Amino acid sequence: MPDATTPAIVIDRLGPPEVLVERETPLAPLASGSLHLRVRAAGVNFADLAQRMGLYGTTPPRPYAPGFEVAGEVVRAGADAGRAGWKAGDRAVALLRHGGYARDVVIDAGQAFRYPASLTSVEAAAVPVVFLTAWVALFEAARARAGETVLILGAGGGVGTAAVQLAVKGGLRAIGTAGSDHKREFVVRELGAAACFDSGGDWETAVRRLAGERGVDVALDPVGGRATQACRRLLAPLGRLVFYGLSDAMPGVRRSWPRAALAVLRTRWIHPRALIEPNLGVFGVHLLHLGAKESVLRAAAVEIFRRIAAGEIRPVVDRTFPLTREGAVAAHRYLHERKNLGKVVLEAPD
Repeated sequence: MPDATTPAIVIDRLGPPEVLVERETPLAPLASGSLHLRVRAAGVNFADLAQRMGLYGTTPPRPYAPGFEVAGEVVRAGADAGRAGWKAGDRAVALLRHGGYARDVVIDAGQAFRYPASLTSVEAAAVPVVFLTAWVALFEAARARAGETVLILGAGGGVGTAAVQLAVKGGLRAIGTAGSDHKREFVVRELGAAACFDSGGDWETAVRRLAGERGVDVALDPVGGRATQACRRLLAPLGRLVFYGLSDAMPGVRRSWPRAALAVLRTRWIHPRALIEPNLGVFGVHLLHLGAKESVLRAAAVEIFRRIAAGEIRPVVDRTFPLTREGAVAAHRYLHERKNLGKVVLEAPD
């Protein structure tokens, strides 16, 4: 099917959510190791907003469809993918580099994972990006161990709700920050965090009072700016700061270069000599740039879905929007307003 197309919501210029447009886009030919998936749900991530605003480092040439994760059914399987056990009708969730806001995608079978029958397609699409980011940050980068204390900024968001659950089930003491009473109560009562403080208040003092002068062993920081400085001050000797975002650079729906520059300046560069005496480690996590280490994602995904099937952890879905141009615009605006508790997902119409 070399001339096949699929409806998709694409970015063809930068700007507020309304720049998203719906159009027919080419569907890649089915290679031997590929799968053609009919998309039932696509996860929406903060990185999608950054791409639309031109604040994301790794993007294909415009126009392109954003979307790093989808869930759906296999329509066709290439020969090698078929020999690997995939067949038409199989349910699959996939991690993509882009293109998820579409009704159909063709992917390498290595990007696809089977998910438990107990999950809906919406729930499955809410898993890959946030749980894998949280897993890599906690257990691959920070090498967090049971008994340690982890600080999770944005604990009410997609990665945050995943990280709190993984930390608690891993025997870690989780402390979060979040921007509303509702989110803070959920993180403690439903997810098991030891505490969750107001991200708009003096959470640094509150965390230090709870953790003691020793501080925290791991800090997960998707915010940047002054929050990063606070995380560094809170780290115990041999503490690890894991940085995986700069949401401080995106306060609204439109790009502001002065605000982005200010966020970078507030974050400050970290000289290696500044890490020696306090015995600190700093890591960055970006799932698309793992390179030769991408194999850790498959093992992690298998374990994550095993835990979900066992009822140990769960995807937290805040709400869904239609997989249409109007739905994508509304979903992006919802995330910009920081209203979400957990994940936002686009759901394809029947």
